[in-house]
Amino acid sequence: MKPIIEFCASNMHHGTDQLMKKLEANPDYEVIEYGCLGNCGECYLVPFGLVNGEIVAAVTVEELEEKIMVSIKEQQEEREALDRLIDDM
Repeated sequence: MKPIIEFCASNMHHGTDQLMKKLEANPDYEVIEYGCLGNCGECYLVPFGLVNGEIVAAVTVEELEEKIMVSIKEQQEEREALDRLIDDM
């Protein structure tokens, strides 16, 4: 299952538009832009996105990219651990 990474169009003034384009170029990710993600406070203050529905925010776009990658990896590891648990039952 591809990770779904969502961005808010209203957050692009933080530079997330360039990160979104970079991530869109990777076929391993499903990248979606919405007009609004309903996190206006977060959106106004810092660059952010959603990874499989979970908010990931950072002070800079570069840090956001790093945090998104970490979130994807952690979520993948959690899914794999749950799959192993289910298989062991």
